Amino acid sequence: MIRLPSSHAAITAPLVASSTTFPGIPIGRSLLDGRPFHLSPVRASAAVLPSTNSLALGGLGSGKSTTAKARIRREILDHAHQAVVIDSFGEHSTGGEWAPLVRSLGGRIIEAGAFTLNPCSSMFPPEVREQLVRSLIAAVEPAALSPQATHALQHALNHPKATSLNGLVDALVSPEDGRWPAANLSEWGVGTAIALSRYTEGSLRGLFDGQDASLPETDLPILSFDFSRLDRNSPAIPSLMAAISCWAEHVWLRQSTAVHRHLVLEEAWQILLSPATAELIQRLLKYSRRAALSLDVVMHTLSDLGDGKAQDLARLCEIAHVGRLGPEEAAIVGSLLGLPAWAVERIPSLDPGQAVWKVGPDYVDIVQTLLSEDEARLTDTSTRRRAAQQAVTDVAETITEAEEELTETEPAPAPAPADDGDSADRQHTEPLDQTTVVEQEAADDWDWEMPPNVIDGRHHDVIRAANEGRCDEAAQLAAIGERQDITAHGINSDEAALWLSTRARVAELCGSPDQAAQLRATVTRMGKDVEWWQQPASADAATPAWSSTPQPPTTPPMASRDERTQSRRHTRRYLAAIAALGIVSAGVWRYAHDQQVDHDRQAKASAYKGRSGATLHIDGVDADVVARWTNDGRRVVLELNAPFEANSKLLRIDASGRSAKSVREDGWFPLSPEIAVPVKDPLADVTVRVAVGGKNWKEGMAPYSRTVRLSPTGLAYDAKTGDRLPED
Repeated sequence: MIRLPSSHAAITAPLVASSTTFPGIPIGRSLLDGRPFHLSPVRASAAVLPSTNSLALGGLGSGKSTTAKARIRREILDHAHQAVVIDSFGEHSTGGEWAPLVRSLGGRIIEAGAFTLNPCSSMFPPEVREQLVRSLIAAVEPAALSPQATHALQHALNHPKATSLNGLVDALVSPEDGRWPAANLSEWGVGTAIALSRYTEGSLRGLFDGQDASLPETDLPILSFDFSRLDRNSPAIPSLMAAISCWAEHVWLRQSTAVHRHLVLEEAWQILLSPATAELIQRLLKYSRRAALSLDVVMHTLSDLGDGKAQDLARLCEIAHVGRLGPEEAAIVGSLLGLPAWAVERIPSLDPGQAVWKVGPDYVDIVQTLLSEDEARLTDTSTRRRAAQQAVTDVAETITEAEEELTETEPAPAPAPADDGDSADRQHTEPLDQTTVVEQEAADDWDWEMPPNVIDGRHHDVIRAANEGRCDEAAQLAAIGERQDITAHGINSDEAALWLSTRARVAELCGSPDQAAQLRATVTRMGKDVEWWQQPASADAATPAWSSTPQPPTTPPMASRDERTQSRRHTRRYLAAIAALGIVSAGVWRYAHDQQVDHDRQAKASAYKGRSGATLHIDGVDADVVARWTNDGRRVVLELNAPFEANSKLLRIDASGRSAKSVREDGWFPLSPEIAVPVKDPLADVTVRVAVGGKNWKEGMAPYSRTVRLSPTGLAYDAKTGDRLPED
């Protein structure tokens, strides 16, 4: 092996600017040439780094949030920076994800609903108060701000009562005469008063209208606004974000004495997509250096931002670190951020804590984040997973202790007489390891045939994720599994071919038939003939696991009475151990199940679009079924369309006990039937039955129908087969 110094290794490694170094806190070590990687953006030259804002991307478990938290902690401890965190994700029992770190630094956690922000505070300039209240109105009723309503709002904000949101609503409902008569002002202000009543009397009360409404402190090292207990699709999040942005811009930045400040946005997609807050964030991004502020944006993927202005905001971040993503998402990120091809190719295979870093226009590196023990503990976000793992460990220790106690209470067997030379030699051999003895006893006393090997569950997890519309996650899981099996078995192994086949199935489910065909062609060229549901039972097995059957057992010779007694004793011991394992495994499964539910909801919330549709061909008619979720997440409106279909005579839609239909009359096409269905969970799929009567349908005939499952992520599936349907 030829070893080169780092100056020469940089020639062979695909590093764009290998000689560049940055001042500041240590972050980790380059995986390309082994050099330490330091970066405090505010300490870098403006010529090299015009902006100090950063963007962190990565899939679940990639380490993006851990790196962000470690950076903020080091900046606060080493350089006396201050930080405000918008924390919208956490575990049920511990609150927001940043809570342990905030407490360790002497900061404060402000839970939404437990602390009331006052948008009418005198600490805001008059123009800021108006802007903030308008943002609150736009978050719940965008159409309420007509020119007349705006004038009525401006008049009410000057009323002596308008020192709180309740007082402002009173001033809108019962105004005093001004340039316009009070009757006109009252009529114009009805819409804005109704919108603001959502915060004083409706579902969002308690956020802005409390008696002790005030503003947070500005002298703490770190402050975390905890949104983790709020519904992710609630208008409360953009409303609170608008208020916090105004407070940060006009109060915190003006009163803070820190040399530099950080505004951290966790799960930033739901903030950047809101028109009520995107403009505020864009202004902060553009003028951040002048305000001694860095925006640190943390999110899963750029696809969450759609194709509009929200993605333009990402381009304003001069610093980006990208953890593991699926190949498709990696290509999108690479195109938007201008990453070189070699870096994009590495993104799907990154390990946790590794990320492609882009600093300024030129510098690109792959960095492994390094953590101290304290940082690893404070930035940990997998406590529930570890609780389940610890439960398994506790069970194993309990079983071991039980075995030791049983071994101590059982009488030791009498030593066999040394009747020949071989026996004497055996007595002088090394004693067996206790673990080996226990395993051997278990093997001797096992009373039933072992079942055949089962199919590798990793492939099923990937296919299930793809079936549920979590395509990026499925691609990431497949990439991890493929890399592991290639490392263990080789690139031309059956295991590697199985992953190619699984990726082909994922491509089909996610609407990429061309990619699926290419992957299957690769499998064929390898001389393999496997699919994910036909995995061999072992590396050298030729038949699938599901087709292998155990051979019939041979009749064992009759054992002596002492041997049968000893066998029953061993059997009871292991049955007791298995029973104990089963009892605690139920708890372990519950932990794992809860974690999977949280994982699925997080992925679904990240992909939330609030609309779904599918094109169906029923009885010779092409029809579109569409679902639209309301802003408050309480209802979904279902509609069936078959525009200008000459063969359509009947359209009918049924869901949750509600029904609507339309029949052709006097030669006119059937109108589009529509129903509104209440929902308890805005992230849950909605199942609807669609019936269409075609050219030969007549009154009294049962029409052809299909049952469709519509997801708020924009995907649609056949409810019976689970197949994904084409979008409308």
